[in-house]
Amino acid sequence: MALQDFDLVLFGGSGDLSMRKLLPAMYARDVAKDLPPSARVICVGRHEWSQEEFLATVEQNSRPHIKKFEAKSWEAFKKRVVYVPLNATDVSTYKALYDCLRHDPNVTLVYYLATPPHLFAQICDNLAEVGLATPNSRVVLEKPLGRDLESARQINKEVGKVFAESQIYRIDHYLGKETVQNLLALRFGNILFEPLWRREWISDVQITIAEKIGVGNRMGYYDTSGALRDMLQNHLLQLLCIVAMEPPTSIAPDAVRDAKLQVLRSLKRFTPTTLAQNIVRGQYRAGHVDGQAVPSYRDEPDAPEYSRTETFVAMKAEIDTWRWAGVPFYLRTGKRMADRLAEIVVRFKPIPHSIFNQPTSSFQPNSLVIRLQPDEGLKMNLMAKTPGDGMRLKPAELELDFNEQFKTPRMDAYERLLLDVLRGQLTLFMRGDELEAAWEWVEPILQSWDADDSQPIPYTSGTWGPAASSALIGRDGLQWREEALPED
Repeated sequence: MALQDFDLVLFGGSGDLSMRKLLPAMYARDVAKDLPPSARVICVGRHEWSQEEFLATVEQNSRPHIKKFEAKSWEAFKKRVVYVPLNATDVSTYKALYDCLRHDPNVTLVYYLATPPHLFAQICDNLAEVGLATPNSRVVLEKPLGRDLESARQINKEVGKVFAESQIYRIDHYLGKETVQNLLALRFGNILFEPLWRREWISDVQITIAEKIGVGNRMGYYDTSGALRDMLQNHLLQLLCIVAMEPPTSIAPDAVRDAKLQVLRSLKRFTPTTLAQNIVRGQYRAGHVDGQAVPSYRDEPDAPEYSRTETFVAMKAEIDTWRWAGVPFYLRTGKRMADRLAEIVVRFKPIPHSIFNQPTSSFQPNSLVIRLQPDEGLKMNLMAKTPGDGMRLKPAELELDFNEQFKTPRMDAYERLLLDVLRGQLTLFMRGDELEAAWEWVEPILQSWDADDSQPIPYTSGTWGPAASSALIGRDGLQWREEALPED
């Protein structure tokens, strides 16, 4: 579907997200010939830079993040980039932006707020005051979308006074990953799994997002956020929704988002007792990652000496529906882990009886592994006969590697999501009631931790987190996937 001409306005245009992700994503789509000839990327920021000074900053800070660089294409792309100095909180400075934009109903206006969330309402109000919040404009909200239910509701209310819900794109870049959309295709484009996608056949589901990196230069944000707000409330819950939702009536935005909302509203609420039993929080200590010594969280630059902020969360969640009652969903995320990966593991129940000359306990249950990073693909673990005489079975894998199967170039998550914004396609973006439902479920956990004087459990950097995380899943006779894999 061809794009209508557009002006994409990046608030925070000189910031880290714009330089590392947004500008490289738009460059890649320009190289792919997706952008209309006169489409522009307008970067706004507080620095009183000239156009030439800003482009020099782009050259220094954005170009290194481009995967397939072509000098001629890069020079052509930079002609699309315009810099406008602007103070987001001072409406008088918006005149420069007003004068820069094309006031043409055939030109789509997109405002991407890559700013701290406390600026969202002010920016939207100022856009409305100067007449830039038009019916053909859209606004993209980058996380964090609040830090609790009250602040999330306030963001929805304030932004909603200026823009209709159909104009608001709450972005979660995990939903732009190819594998996540292939999960939709796997479930609803094939008959094979849907009859098995229920409590009668599935033992458990594991969703892991693990990072090797520490907090880096994000300490100011991260220490007031932590892993629960930063990763679990958004990324992991969105992945859980796609795994667990009922078949929507179509791929239309509200049909999909209605199905996801039902999952969030069906999540079993924690009581003080079940919360203590089913959630583990940790904080990394000094250790080694990739052979390099790394410091403790509390020894990172600008870290509070006795910080109680969690860098790791593991939990057992349950969904109170006929399809999923009694099936545990294990969610886990952490920094300074043993490996960088994001994956969903759907484990099926074991066979009830062995007809072979080996015990049932020697059969590894079938599982479907959906890998989001670092390499995107699907694996189906089955039992198969080993070559040779006799009937001896051992685990084997059927693998779909997207790089091998599909030779066409694949888009980065931000590339796909930016194209969807420009096309007006809302399916992969959170609706306001989704956001609030996620916070409603998470908030009692935060309140419990705030009222509790206990510290996060320390874990050594370069491991898979606290031993209590293994004990959490071990109580159900299960293991995290990497713990269950045979050694080479």
